[in-house]
Amino acid sequence: MTTTLSLAEPLSTPRLPDALLRVLRRSLFRTLESLSSGQLRITEPDGSVTQLGAAGTPCHELTVLDRNVYAYLAFGGSTGAGQAWILGLWDAPDVVAVTRLFLRERDTLAAMDTGALTWLRAPLYKGLEWRRRNTVEGSRRNIQAHYDLGNDFFKLFLDDSMTYSAGVFANQATTLAESQHAKYDLICRKLNLGADDHVLEIGTGWGGLALHAATHFGARVTTTTISEEQYALATQRVHEAGLDGRIHVLKQDYRTLEGRYDKLISIEMIEAVGHAFLPTYFRQIERLLVPHGEALIQAITIQDQYYEQMRRGTDFIREHVFPGGHLPCVREMLRVTAEHTQLRLFDLEDFGQDYARTLEHWRRAFVAALPQVRNLGYSDEFCRLWDFYLASCEAGFREATTSVVHAHFTKPACARERHDFE
Repeated sequence: MTTTLSLAEPLSTPRLPDALLRVLRRSLFRTLESLSSGQLRITEPDGSVTQLGAAGTPCHELTVLDRNVYAYLAFGGSTGAGQAWILGLWDAPDVVAVTRLFLRERDTLAAMDTGALTWLRAPLYKGLEWRRRNTVEGSRRNIQAHYDLGNDFFKLFLDDSMTYSAGVFANQATTLAESQHAKYDLICRKLNLGADDHVLEIGTGWGGLALHAATHFGARVTTTTISEEQYALATQRVHEAGLDGRIHVLKQDYRTLEGRYDKLISIEMIEAVGHAFLPTYFRQIERLLVPHGEALIQAITIQDQYYEQMRRGTDFIREHVFPGGHLPCVREMLRVTAEHTQLRLFDLEDFGQDYARTLEHWRRAFVAALPQVRNLGYSDEFCRLWDFYLASCEAGFREATTSVVHAHFTKPACARERHDFE
């Protein structure tokens, strides 16, 4: 496999004049002097060292390997910082800690993303976002760009269940595989799944939830994905488990699904729906459920306070990892369900720190498997991209700027009063 990485690199060639880079550096350092919750000790290519931030706060090392990094930060803000990392223009021994500092200081550093220079790129970003809208065809392209990187690639850092979503950790000794089993078990118990239930899953992944629900709870499962790679492996795993009669794997967009189901599960698929299509998504969930039906959605969320800023802008992950990606906030999900459906919120559970631990496991396995990743044909830039993606996501969950929730909805005729296992 040969993998190419498409980057927005308006400043890669030709290099900016040194005089302009010095101006951009001074501007950046003036901003970093205002850091209040940590310090940066910056080593530059000539060996000079500058320490910026509030004295007495934790200090983190950052090495500038190429002064053109200042241009990326000036013109690209936080997205430019990620692009510069991919290109090897800067490094840090603990990039999670550095990114956590940037997230804590996001209001101080806001000028990096909203300054006059970053606005020069706004029309480009708007054009890309329009092209990446999650229409039926757009969703297929967006999902293909991420999930169809290759099953052999994802096998290198996921657990044996091939689960690519947050696990649930009972304690520090819980393994990644145990956390994923616990997550699936928790979802099934929250929905009180049994042999009489026909479950619809929107977003198959590689079949982990469907296999768990059918094997351990006897449920009949219809599950759908629009990823070619996931569909192929999930179908194979169902057949190998001898569950063809209990699990039906579809390759179909959620908007075209038909039928009526007792329960519905959607694990970290809502992030691929998009703001404009949230009403369509929730109306379809309501339509597909029987009158007494229930739905459990595992959603990665952004803080309510930053939702409008996020949906109107762009970021590193949407540019280079998840085209068309969109994190909802809890407030927006509740607004949409209240205004567009009769769904009722039955229960809401936040377990964001479990995602931080999940990502820590994934990144450790990914870094250990870098030789195998390169043997699959992936470039050094691709490897740095994924390292930064996993690290920055872990930082986001550690700082609670992002989180993950179980949002359990019921239809009006559902008579449940509480979770039966409580």
